[in-house]
Amino acid sequence: MRLTTKGRYAVTAVLDLAINEGRGPIALADIAERQGISLSYLEQLFAKLRKCGVVSSVRGPGGGYHLARDPRTIHVAEIITAVDEHLDTSRCGGAGNCKDGGPCLTHDLWMDLSERIHDYLTNISLQDLVDRRPDNAECCATRNASAGAGKGRAKQPLEEHEPRPAVAARS
Repeated sequence: MRLTTKGRYAVTAVLDLAINEGRGPIALADIAERQGISLSYLEQLFAKLRKCGVVSSVRGPGGGYHLARDPRTIHVAEIITAVDEHLDTSRCGGAGNCKDGGPCLTHDLWMDLSERIHDYLTNISLQDLVDRRPDNAECCATRNASAGAGKGRAKQPLEEHEPRPAVAARS
């Protein structure tokens, strides 16, 4: 699968935005600091995300970004596609010219896998990811308890977890 850093960073940054949505417009510098992503790289990604209607911006002092829609309606596949990533597991990019100008023996297998990955990511919303976070209950309780006190409180970056295998390996 050709999911590069661009797609991973876009999903991470938009998820950070979703988590902090209730705080008003979020500056890219804040996301860059929390997630360890270059500010200039985030600016490039967010220009594409804005064009595709995933995020919207607020100019001026106190400006920043917020989600353009409800997080239940923004899906991971949409974010990845917005930054020009393609979920493709084939060598030929889906063109069917992987072996002597025609499809290789396993072309259909890889095309089916690409479709399943895309379908899977299309069914995961930002809200699903916010709700799935292991520290979600603790985080929200802490945030609600300290609302208004300590605006400069440092936030912890999201942790990346290895995906769980879909099927147990057979021996």
